[in-house]
Order: sequence, then structure tokens, then C-alpha cells
Amino acid sequence: MSEEHVKGRTSELVKKLLEKGVRIPNPETVDIGKEVDINRISGNGVVIYAGCKIFGKSTLILQNSKIGFEGPVTLDNCFIGPSVDLKGGFFKKTVFLKNSSMGSGAHVREGTILEEEAGGAHTVGLKQTILFPFVTLGSLINFCDCFMSGGTSRKDHSEVGSSYIHFNYTPNQDKATPSLIGDVPRGVMLDQRPVFLGGQGGLVGPCRLAFGTVISAGSICRKDEIRENRLIIQGAGRSGNIPFSPGRYQNSKRILQNNIIYIANLIALRAWYLHVRSMFVSDDFPDTLLTGLKKNIGLALNERMKRLKEVCLKIPKSDFYILWPKIEKLLDNEKYHKGDAALRDNFLEKIYSIISQTGKDYISVIKNIGSGDKAKGTAWLQGIVDNIIFGVNALGTEKTLYVF
Repeated sequence: MSEEHVKGRTSELVKKLLEKGVRIPNPETVDIGKEVDINRISGNGVVIYAGCKIFGKSTLILQNSKIGFEGPVTLDNCFIGPSVDLKGGFFKKTVFLKNSSMGSGAHVREGTILEEEAGGAHTVGLKQTILFPFVTLGSLINFCDCFMSGGTSRKDHSEVGSSYIHFNYTPNQDKATPSLIGDVPRGVMLDQRPVFLGGQGGLVGPCRLAFGTVISAGSICRKDEIRENRLIIQGAGRSGNIPFSPGRYQNSKRILQNNIIYIANLIALRAWYLHVRSMFVSDDFPDTLLTGLKKNIGLALNERMKRLKEVCLKIPKSDFYILWPKIEKLLDNEKYHKGDAALRDNFLEKIYSIISQTGKDYISVIKNIGSGDKAKGTAWLQGIVDNIIFGVNALGTEKTLYVF
């Protein structure tokens, strides 16, 4: 196809978007890929500002979303929910749910999900990152390979301070480093204490932090904290200069533990998306957006399995190397673990009852679930996590017990 033909096709698509009601103040500066399905871009309140580029046959943009107000935006196969505000930057294979947002200079890549009202300020880098509702990131942040939950509203939310970094690449050149901040079984209920990671600090993955954790500004956190409501203050580390042996893993048991727990939480989240989120299909959350969630949780699981496998196969004299084929098979078989059907169905009945009375606003419905019913829902999801951990434990012996 000639360059002139491509330009003509792009101009034709821009014209059609204008005709359906999309506001494009400077249409001659906007580039729409020839593969883009303009039927997946709403004409109701959507604004695409100057210099934006939109590519990918999967790209979805729902009503009242604003693209590129502060600077040009590039979208590549993203799922954009209603009233999303992407002020500037690059976004690829990412899902944004209602009222989520990112500031200018963002660089957000595959496997990332921002749920309702989550967002970041300017110059934030994300990849394989999942943020639950209300989670807020400051400016100048690199937060790849993280899951973060906690908080109950926009006034009571988990937050990452400016100039924060998640250290997700090791001297042994691997990325089996996902950090679990909060968890899925309780985090989905939107009733847990928020987590605060102070600015100009860092978290060394893989790490687990409990709800209510506060890490002081300037601290580098290198250890798990699974006790709730703890204040962590890290001073300057002691100096040292010792020989470094590439390929040596000093804490391989913890690496495997935290990766398995992270993967188990992703499987629980997939169950939540399949069985709970699917009940909220509506104009604000159509099937096409649910498809994006399913696709990205699959990407996240595949990434974590790939990265964990790379580490296990780097240690040929270890039990990890010997048992990895069995671990991999078990995790593959459990990717669609449904959990206790009785607990799940009892919980879903309660959600259906609330939806029948109040409608399909996700956050409102979750907040209206009683504590007893929330406990049942959490037990259902925690059972998925625990069963996977138990299964991995059963593959080893007391000497090779991997996961708590």
C-alpha cells in the first residue's frame, strides 16, 4: 500500500470520527491507523487533542474520555473505559477503567490494568502493573511488575510518593521480581487500610507488603512486611565492598515463595473478573472492556510464569530446577481455578441482589456488601490462593518447602 493511500485512509477515518461526534480540535494533526475499528471509539463526549496517534485493531475508547490534553498521546491496542483522562504519553496493551487517569509523559505498557479512579501524575512508567480502585501514583515514578490495592475511596487511598522506584531487575539479569502490595482476596472488597510508600524511596522486588503499611520517605525497603499497620523507616545502609558471584542466588526460597503467592493472587483476580466483574456489563462496562481485563490478566500470568521459569532454570543444581516442570504443570492447570463453588455462588447471589436494587455501578455495589458476605467472598478467593500454594508445597519435601 502506498504512503499516499495510507494518508488518505487516515484522513478518511478522522473524518468519520468527526461525523460520529468525536471532538478533534486539530484533525490534520491526528493519525489513525488503518487497522483501527472506529466503531470501537465512542462519539459521545470523546475528545482527541492535537498530535495524537491511535493504532491497533483492539483499541477501544468509551464515552467522555479525553486523550492528549497536556501533550500528544500514542495509543496502541488499549482498552479505554468511560471518563478516562490520558493527558500525554505512550500507552500499549493497557486497560483503563472508569475515571482512571495518567498525567503527561506517561509510559504505560502491556499487562497493565488501572481500575476505577486509579491514576498517576506526570512521568510515570508502568508495565505488568495492576492498580486497584483509588490507588494513586505521584510524579517521576517507575513502578513496573507490581500489584497494589488498599484504600476505601479517593480520600482514603493507597499512594506512592513522587520519585519512587520499584527495583524489578536483578544483578543476575532476571525479572522474577513482582511485588504484592496488599492482596486480591481482601483488596477487591475496597475496605482495607491504605498503603503508603514515601517519596524518593524504593522497593526491591519480589516483596510483599500488608495493608496499612507505611514506608517513610527516602527509605529503600528490601524485606517483606506481612504484619498490618507497620511504619517502616530505613536509614542509610551500611557500606560494603565484597566479591560478587554472578548466578548465585542467596535467597532463592523467598524468590520462589513470593512469585508463587503473586501468581496465585493473579489467578484469584482472574476468577473475580470472570465471575464477579462479568455481572457488571453495562454501558459503562461493556463486554469489550471486560475482554480487555481478561486479556491483560492473561498477559500478566504468562509474564510471571515466564520470568519465574527463567530463574528456576538458572540454578541447575537446585531443587527448583528439578521440580520446575511439575510446578509449571500445576500452575498451568490452575490458571482457571474456580474455588469453592458454594462460597462463590452464595457471594454472587448477594451481589446480584444488590445490583437488582441499586444498578451496576461497581464501586457502589461492592461498598454495599455487608461484612459477613464480604467475608464469604474473601474466603472464596483466599481459598483459590491457598489451594495453589498447598499444591506447590505438596510437590516438595520438608527440606524443599517453598511457600508458607
